[in-house]
Amino acid sequence: MLSDIEIAQAHKMKPIAEIAATAGLGEDEILQYGHYKAKVPLDVVQARPDRGAKLVLVTGCSPTAAGEGKTTTSVGLADALNVRRRNPVLCIREASLGPVFGIKGGAAGGGHSQVVPMEDINLHFTGDFHAITSAHALLSAMLDNHLFRPNSTGLDHRRITWGRAVDMNDRALRKVIVGLGGPFGGIPREERFMITAASEVMAIFCLARDLADLERRLGKIIIGYTRSRDPVRCRDIGAEKAMTILMRDALHPNLVQTLGGTPTFIHGGPFANIAHGCNSLIATRAGLRLGDVVVTEAGFGADLGAEKFFDIKCRLGGLRPDAVAIVSTIRALKMNGGASKDSLANEDLGALGAGIENLYGHVENVAKFGVPAVVALNRFARDTAAEVRVVLDGCAERGIRAVEADPHGGGGPGCVELADAVWEIAQGGEADFQPLYPDDIPLSEKIETVATEIYGAEGVDFAVGVTAELERLESFGLADAPVCIAKTQYSFSDNPALLGRPRGFRIAVREVAPSAGAGFVVVKTGSIMTMPGLAARPAALNMTIDADGVIGGLM
Repeated sequence: MLSDIEIAQAHKMKPIAEIAATAGLGEDEILQYGHYKAKVPLDVVQARPDRGAKLVLVTGCSPTAAGEGKTTTSVGLADALNVRRRNPVLCIREASLGPVFGIKGGAAGGGHSQVVPMEDINLHFTGDFHAITSAHALLSAMLDNHLFRPNSTGLDHRRITWGRAVDMNDRALRKVIVGLGGPFGGIPREERFMITAASEVMAIFCLARDLADLERRLGKIIIGYTRSRDPVRCRDIGAEKAMTILMRDALHPNLVQTLGGTPTFIHGGPFANIAHGCNSLIATRAGLRLGDVVVTEAGFGADLGAEKFFDIKCRLGGLRPDAVAIVSTIRALKMNGGASKDSLANEDLGALGAGIENLYGHVENVAKFGVPAVVALNRFARDTAAEVRVVLDGCAERGIRAVEADPHGGGGPGCVELADAVWEIAQGGEADFQPLYPDDIPLSEKIETVATEIYGAEGVDFAVGVTAELERLESFGLADAPVCIAKTQYSFSDNPALLGRPRGFRIAVREVAPSAGAGFVVVKTGSIMTMPGLAARPAALNMTIDADGVIGGLM
């Protein structure tokens, strides 16, 4: 059996100009990065009229270590819509180097449902992540220089909230000391690093509408407070223009192709457990102007990525989704029912029957946003007929539409039934999208609404000082902002050990922080961290490169 990278390397790609042409773009309307990648200038996209395209979100059940193939299903669905000549455009996130070299692997799909050139997409791509990391680093450097020079804003070095960022899993950087080296080394203070995907600059990049909006949002970033607890912003130290310059070219969305020849925008890459988990608004809007149906994906389960897609991206970006595909696997449901990873090859109807409650919970949650959904059962070779029947019959008994899909082995043709179901739902006009909560309720109520309605919690326990901090943030102009809850992806709760569909738990909110430029408030629960660590055996150890530069072991 060929590995993902071997399948991708064996595929004969079309020149990117041909892919652009399928989306109605001339060769003079793209900026080519070699033969198979391009950026599409913002003015080109914005000049296209609204064509009433349908917007389809791909989300999933709670993920497990077995892997659910959500990105693979997204690619397969887009290619199946292409098989049906529905003029699709795929919009997904860029890969972070941290997971690529860590444990999760790449972000270009798998098997016969991949986006290519796979190696480029997973390794540097067009440099967007580097630009975002550099812009973040520039603000960090200018902040410390502001402290070192005459501090005209009165910024209190004990109340700095802006950290540093690097696009790699590096647990040693979670807490560091900067400013050592004597009088010319700056002001010694405790500092922290986060992974670039968790940076507010990444969130801003993915929610900005254009270059001017990017600069405006960067200027609103709160970098710390004065002794009297007044906020000091990025614009107060004059960093926003230079940061915008660093990201000018990165803001143009990246165009590539699937193995099935579907035009694909890969742009932006926030994680869904510690950020809002969606590709850029600019790329999604580009897809809606160039295609007749856009397939996009939100990270992890529907309790994280889908909730944030609806409550943050759609709310702030004015998007109205038409349909949702909820990806699940027999393996994931068995693990959510208590089966161990080592036993997944064995038929286990008991564990499956218990774990399917997790899927039902995600289906019910999506319905709360007024968007119709279909369950995509991603088939694996060792799934038994009896196990498949448990899922399909269980969904049917609850009035849930569910279909089988084989994106990994069958590519687009393996997902035609799913594509037909999604198209029928999207065309049916049943969607009546509404965010979960209104803008004008207190931030604490927004947190409680997500916790009780989406997670199924009995309530929320706020750590000492959090409620007062929420009130302060409201006074800083964030009263109408949505909340972005950072939570484990492995459970509806904030405890990764509570699998399935747990009951009787409460959500512990330990910290809240402003993302004033992005336009939301970050809420940290449980033990979630913004800087992951590498696994005991990082994926980097499996990678090879030969004398001709051919890469191996990348998935």
